[in-house]
Amino acid sequence: MLDSNLKKLNDIAQAIYDKKGFNILVLDVRSICTMTDYFIIAEGTVDRHVKALSQTISDELAQQGQHPLHVEGQQEGDWVVLDYGDFVIHLFTPDLREKYALEELWRKGKVVDVQITTSPLTPPRNKTFNVN
Repeated sequence: MLDSNLKKLNDIAQAIYDKKGFNILVLDVRSICTMTDYFIIAEGTVDRHVKALSQTISDELAQQGQHPLHVEGQQEGDWVVLDYGDFVIHLFTPDLREKYALEELWRKGKVVDVQITTSPLTPPRNKTFNVN
């Protein structure tokens, strides 16, 4: 995989994670698909969250000079598809992701190990309660 592709996939996964997206999966489908090289699949909690994720990704990639060839589902927000040619991003609400199970459809794709920087967990504070 080209370093520039891996960097872009890492940037997308990081943007999703930073905006509280979850269940992020990147598949290399070059050997089984002619329409794109990679699928990025992730979830948002509700339709508004999915729309926000798609906007964040679009903004992040626009800063890098890359714009989608096509966007689908932005109005509804339960399944948004961002097509960038070399990679296609699918953002779902949990119910729709389970219903359409793209991971199963493209199960022969190779999982790409993207690097996501997580912030260290903040230990819970000990709280003192006064009971009178």
